[in-house]
Amino acid sequence: MAKICSENSLPARSRLSTSTPDEELAVIENGDSRSRSPSLSERTLSHRDSFTGPGAMARLSYFFYMLWNWTNHRANPETQRHDSFLERFRGPDLKDITSRGSNAQSLGPNDTIHNRKKEIWIMDPAADLYYRWLSIIAVPVFYNLMMIVTRYRLSFTIHLIICTEYEKNMCSPSSRSCFNELQDTYTKLWIVLDYSADAIYYMDTFVRSRTGYLEQGLLVKDSKKLRDKYKTTSQFKYDMVSMIPTDLLFLKFGFNNPEFRFNRLCKISRLFEFFERTETRTSFPNMFRISNLVLYILVIIHWNACMFFAISKTIGFGTDTWVYPNISHPEHGRLARKYIYSLYWSTLTLTTIGETPPPVRDVEFLFVISDFLTGVLIFASIVGNVGAMISNMNASRAEFQAKIDSIKQYMQFRKVTKDLEARVIKWFDYLWTEKKTCDEKEVLKNLPDKLKAEIAINVHLDTLKKVRIFQDCEAGLLIELVLKLQPQVFSPGDYICKKGDIGREMYIIKEGKLAVVADDGVTQFVVLSDGAYFGEISILGIKGSKAGNRRTANIRSVGYSDLFALSKDDLMESLTEYPDAKKALEEKGKAILMKDNLIDEAIANAGADPKDLEEKIVKLQTNLDVMQTKFAKLMAEVTSSQTRMKQRVTEMENKVKSVTPEDLSEVVADKDKKVQ
Repeated sequence: MAKICSENSLPARSRLSTSTPDEELAVIENGDSRSRSPSLSERTLSHRDSFTGPGAMARLSYFFYMLWNWTNHRANPETQRHDSFLERFRGPDLKDITSRGSNAQSLGPNDTIHNRKKEIWIMDPAADLYYRWLSIIAVPVFYNLMMIVTRYRLSFTIHLIICTEYEKNMCSPSSRSCFNELQDTYTKLWIVLDYSADAIYYMDTFVRSRTGYLEQGLLVKDSKKLRDKYKTTSQFKYDMVSMIPTDLLFLKFGFNNPEFRFNRLCKISRLFEFFERTETRTSFPNMFRISNLVLYILVIIHWNACMFFAISKTIGFGTDTWVYPNISHPEHGRLARKYIYSLYWSTLTLTTIGETPPPVRDVEFLFVISDFLTGVLIFASIVGNVGAMISNMNASRAEFQAKIDSIKQYMQFRKVTKDLEARVIKWFDYLWTEKKTCDEKEVLKNLPDKLKAEIAINVHLDTLKKVRIFQDCEAGLLIELVLKLQPQVFSPGDYICKKGDIGREMYIIKEGKLAVVADDGVTQFVVLSDGAYFGEISILGIKGSKAGNRRTANIRSVGYSDLFALSKDDLMESLTEYPDAKKALEEKGKAILMKDNLIDEAIANAGADPKDLEEKIVKLQTNLDVMQTKFAKLMAEVTSSQTRMKQRVTEMENKVKSVTPEDLSEVVADKDKKVQ
């Protein structure tokens, strides 16, 4: 068996591996004729050394023409052809229907035409364009978050709080800056970047005012409704604050005062929204969460480093051991050393490592205390988040390993042979290596059946296309069958079924090779490959079949094989409402049985099978018994309720009979008093 598999598969694999993906696609879609034509690379190689001979200009122009066609094809790929198999299942695409379109139905034709002329641009929050815009607006927001604090100057108020009377005489206004060389040296660059960011901010406010929302499941496209909705959100206030033209203060105080732009940080929610959208879209969410956490920590360290340097500058460089060293030293006067030293001090403090000079002044003590408290929270968040992320990343492996360990313990406890134990371990290794350990039903359990079926069809499309019973079946039957397919994996040499076994399911080959073998298990009659299905004869109950519900062949796995199993009960339940599909399967099964002389034609051509009538009678009898049981329970409940009612009526009669005339007179007297 291994020999047959290697002879058939290895040459094909070697041929496919030498071709490009485009050539493989051409072979699949258009057959082998297209793949025989020389490709661009082959033509190029054949003429690479012949650009100087006769006809060199023609060959050179042809080469550039082919190169231009290839580049144009790569830059503007053809639209993906619609798959008829998927179109039959999905149906036609739904036209764009919005709340505005639904309201237009109640208007006249003239009003509808007038509305169409006034069609406005709307940003759909579920579209890719919205995510692209978030990636654009995130850039200026992050720029302001990082650079405003880097370039800002401490206000005179903070200077008065920190400095003593003696220090106020020593400190000059020019010393109240945070990396002022960065601001002073590149003033024009910062002006260009700042106002470019402002322009994007204003554009984002317009986009927000035109961002649609769902109303009764439809996208609202009414500009007035969108503006009113935007004004009711809290982000509208922050957007207005972020657009206040505080830059006008530059005219009085100069451009080297970027602290006036701190209101631009009110747009930071856009950055968080971009991160959230990216987390849901990325294929590596755990890695993104870790990177995002590291980014937050670096931003906090960066801000703290800038604050340390600003406080050191305000107090005075080199005035004590805690502040930044005196910048009169050439090494400490460099801009890179200033920032790196501050970043180093901030990292040591916030990570609670210590090893920094102790504070001297009261302000320094307060700043270090706040840093230590912030560092403890940061350290706790790092440990908690990273631990949770690593646990989530290894959750599938840990769960899979637990299954292997439990099976190993069971086999050792039951003293299973080493050969069988090795086969079981290899089977598990194959599942993990080929990433077949995912429980599809558990993952997709929260989705509706339609989406489950569509995902299953897309995932297993190549296999389902090859199955003839699925090619002409109705979409409803396809949904039912796909949802009931059970994936199974067989090891090399495993018997999928043996002749004479009772058939309880049919199989569809997804991947792998299966051999129909003789009773000796060695002689092979035919090899089945992807898309083939078998076992339907024994579960269909075809009239006149001499084998009945028994298997008629021995089928063995050549290598590792991935199959879909469909049980008899699930198949019969699905075919009950689709008699045409059932008839087609039965006709195919009859043809196979007649070919192998395993059917009694007299019984097959007779009327209704007595067994079918017996099964229907049994079902009717079962349903009748169920109905009788339910009716008996209902009658028992009615009788019980009537008995309880009779008891209550009897008790009331006894109470009425026991009432004396004196009791009645007392009741009448009480009523008279209440009336008075």
